[in-house]
Amino acid sequence: MLKDDLKKLGLRLRPRKVGRDAPAEAPGTITHDERGNAQFEWQGDRLNEDSDLGDKLRKRALSHHGLSIVEDEPPPNAPIRQNPKGLRVGYNPYESGMLAKKEWKPKRDLRELSKWIEAKKRLDQKPSDDE
Repeated sequence: MLKDDLKKLGLRLRPRKVGRDAPAEAPGTITHDERGNAQFEWQGDRLNEDSDLGDKLRKRALSHHGLSIVEDEPPPNAPIRQNPKGLRVGYNPYESGMLAKKEWKPKRDLRELSKWIEAKKRLDQKPSDDE
């Protein structure tokens, strides 16, 4: 239906290819053991080898041009990074850092407020002379 409408307008629809072509054969399959845990089973003898060549082939089979391996934890003595967007956007634990405002509002003295409330109550409870 959509193709027909586009053809009437003189346009054509063609499939879009994104990234590199998918490999013809999958390197393995996901299976489940008796407890229900997922496990990846390699297909092919060369991928099952316990050698440097087998390790290299497994890494190549699972590699993707858009992914990379990064270190999980920074060094223990690394300084804490500032997170200026954290207060505007919201807290994201994956981009956490030190949340610092540019300026802080002065603290209010709540004792003065409670004294004012007490004085207001005393004035309301005091009988008026007009009655």
